[in-house]
Amino acid sequence: MTNKDTVQRALSELIATGSTAGLAPLLSDDFVHHRPDATSSTKTEWLANVQAALTPLADMQVEIRHLLADGDHVVLHTRRRLPDGGPEIAVVDIWRVDGGLIAEAWEIIEPTAHAAANLTWWESAAAR
Repeated sequence: MTNKDTVQRALSELIATGSTAGLAPLLSDDFVHHRPDATSSTKTEWLANVQAALTPLADMQVEIRHLLADGDHVVLHTRRRLPDGGPEIAVVDIWRVDGGLIAEAWEIIEPTAHAAANLTWWESAAAR
């Protein structure tokens, strides 16, 4: 199984079952999930957070825009929409696979409604 296959299988298990039970065996015991704010979580912490989010997000639409693999890294770019006109977000997940298991993940989430403002983040507040 390729690294890309491993990530696809993990996501398929999660979406198909609505549970982290099928995802957990595909993560290494020392799995670390990294967030943009420099916080991280362990396998147990991250799986608990994902499981807690599954119920309120059960009807979320996920559109895979890109799934790319290079060596031990797999990048997934998705657009996600909540039902009933809820907000739309763009998500980029970067997964590192080691020995056939997902060892690390990085995640960046941006509400698409904020995209224009984030394209000029380097400008001073006074200039805006």
